[in-house]
Amino acid sequence: MIRILLADDQRLVRAGFRSILDDEEDLSVVAEAGDGDAAVRLAHEHLPDVALMDVRMPVADGIEATRRIVADPALAMTRVVILTTFDLDEYVYDALRAGASGFLLKDTEPAELLHAVRVAARGDALLAPAITRRLIADLAMRAPAPPDPAQRLAPLTSREREVLALVAAGLSNDGIAAELTLSPATAKTHVSRIMTKLDARDRAQLVIIAYESGMRLPGWLDQR
Repeated sequence: MIRILLADDQRLVRAGFRSILDDEEDLSVVAEAGDGDAAVRLAHEHLPDVALMDVRMPVADGIEATRRIVADPALAMTRVVILTTFDLDEYVYDALRAGASGFLLKDTEPAELLHAVRVAARGDALLAPAITRRLIADLAMRAPAPPDPAQRLAPLTSREREVLALVAAGLSNDGIAAELTLSPATAKTHVSRIMTKLDARDRAQLVIIAYESGMRLPGWLDQR
């Protein structure tokens, strides 16, 4: 059973998400929070697998709540998915840098919501529609570059850099395997090793690292 925390200051929004999530046999909403402080407190009480987190909330916003959840070793298994009204919400990139595993639009289709929760719960893949790539690429360009971005990728082998570029392009393990003529298991192993070497919490963090390090996607991937 995937345990879910809903954090949004609009009760009707929480009710709508709950009605969708609780209809699924493998999903259960274990708590609701109307502000960021409550979200962090309830995360400690219920240890959810996934926290669906609004950005704009009173007391503490969703970015601060995400940062506190991700930084807490007791909540290491909790993945945060940011809920936002606009696909180019100025706060989304900050939330991803704070440790969020991805983001969803509040008007997303129910099937996409369910898929996102399950994907986040297994720590497998960042949501990867084309708009996600455009968003992260656009906002990452605004972030100040580290003093030596290439040094961050120094621990990676050439193959691992290829895999990282495909992760940054939004490909799943199966997609990476197909592009590089690998087995899905081998692709998954590469991704796991990259996360370990770069001290990344999940694939969302790998995307941020890739863009901040100046990694560019192959041109043919940008057209997808």
